[in-house]
Amino acid sequence: MPISQLLPLPLPPTSHGFHSLPPLHFPKTLPFPKLFSPPSFSSLFSNQIQLRIFCCLALDQTSQQNCSANVEPSDDLRVVFAGGGTGGHIYPAVAIADEIKIINPKAQILFLGTAHGMESTAVPSAGYDFDSIPAVPLARPLFSPRNILLPYRLIKSMIQCYRRLREFDPQIVVGTGGYVSFPVCLAAALKGLKMVIQEQNSVPGIANWVLSWFADQVFVAFNSSIDYFPKHKCTVSGNPVRLSVRRYVSKAAARLHFFPSYVNSGNLEAKVVLILGGSLGANAINIAMLNLYYQMLLEHKNLFIIWQTGVHAFDEMESLVKNHPHLVLSPFLHNMDLAYAAADLVVSRAGAMTCTEILATGKPSILDSFRPCPKLNNLDPHRDFPMIPSPNVAEGHQFKNAILMADLAGSRVITEDELDSTTLRIAIEEILDDPSLMADMCERALKVAKPHASAEIAHHITSLAKMSTSKHQS
Repeated sequence: MPISQLLPLPLPPTSHGFHSLPPLHFPKTLPFPKLFSPPSFSSLFSNQIQLRIFCCLALDQTSQQNCSANVEPSDDLRVVFAGGGTGGHIYPAVAIADEIKIINPKAQILFLGTAHGMESTAVPSAGYDFDSIPAVPLARPLFSPRNILLPYRLIKSMIQCYRRLREFDPQIVVGTGGYVSFPVCLAAALKGLKMVIQEQNSVPGIANWVLSWFADQVFVAFNSSIDYFPKHKCTVSGNPVRLSVRRYVSKAAARLHFFPSYVNSGNLEAKVVLILGGSLGANAINIAMLNLYYQMLLEHKNLFIIWQTGVHAFDEMESLVKNHPHLVLSPFLHNMDLAYAAADLVVSRAGAMTCTEILATGKPSILDSFRPCPKLNNLDPHRDFPMIPSPNVAEGHQFKNAILMADLAGSRVITEDELDSTTLRIAIEEILDDPSLMADMCERALKVAKPHASAEIAHHITSLAKMSTSKHQS
């Protein structure tokens, strides 16, 4: 159904001319069933008994230099990354790969994903080799007729993944979640390769949960996530953040990039709101913004809006949104470091990586949730700020992420059935009109951020790869 048919209010006249942008303490949930740890794939095809010893570490962001033994650069270090579908699975892998290249500039890195997924363009643009594998999506519900051919497709994909791993001959495979990573990591386990997974959400997806039983190590973002995995394999590292997002950019320079007239106007009281509709698009946020953006811009002369609609929603949004010199509309923001640096407030879904980047950049934010939570509805509006979870994400990842953000960083959650132009506008204005509240939000976000997570994970990966190389040489 077109977005325009869902709008309760008439829209202003249409015109074009947008800027062209360059590329918990939370309620206890039932854990997964406690199952016995199954044997590794390798042991199914070998009479040898292998004993592996793991340790569970809780890493602090200041302990980067102590997270692993010194790793000497090696010419033959080869790492395969598997993950894709959305930016939440792609960018953590890119962040880890960037750190591995810093540790070992000679390392060879290969990304495996689907030919038509977001990863097929995002990975090459990040400077890494990419190869496609057959997609094996899991339909919902689990016993859907669409899953009848799932075993056949999975086996077919695993065979191709096995062949590609044999050709590239990596020492270690890294899975960052999603159905893209599943056949690659299973093939790695079958081949007897070192394999690790990284879970971005507070509650894991099915793919990572299954793979954790065969993984050598599991990197999680939150202490609460350990309950869903074999505890002896867990490392609490936080979520990897891209180097580009972590680099310092002055607010003035960032705003000049989006609004060339901003610096020339000498407007020191300007407030910039960053709207993130997600890499693919979030209709609830877009619809709410359609009914409030223009009136807010007319009433607040110092307000500026950077609005990422999402790729799928952009064409229709562009035809509905009226042009304004204080508004930038884009399908996808490639320079997220500039977007975060320019912003005073972020309105977004509660995707794991978005939450992580909000913490790392110390930004107040508004997140949207699918289902109501009485505990969160009663939060003090002067102490908590809003953030936004997607109802379409399996296992309700984003809902739980939002609750966790409310506990750790003082986020206020707006449920999707309550999200409209009125509630969103009230939340935006309450935060922007209270400098002390904004300062408190920034401080709380930065306090719980772990900006060195990608470096810590990279050191562990290179250490495991070195162990694998030494084992083969001996």
